[in-house]
Amino acid sequence: MAGEFPMKQSVLVKAWTLLHQDELNANWKLAIEGEQIFKINPLQ
Repeated sequence: MAGEFPMKQSVLVKAWTLLHQDELNANWKLAIEGEQIFKINPLQ
């Protein structure tokens, strides 16, 4: 991915990744194994 997000959106993306770090890691492992990943809820 290339480019940058505006500051406000960048802060929101970073906050979301911190809140969902365990889920993101689990999805990463599933993806590597060729398994179906699960949906992660967006920020509300």
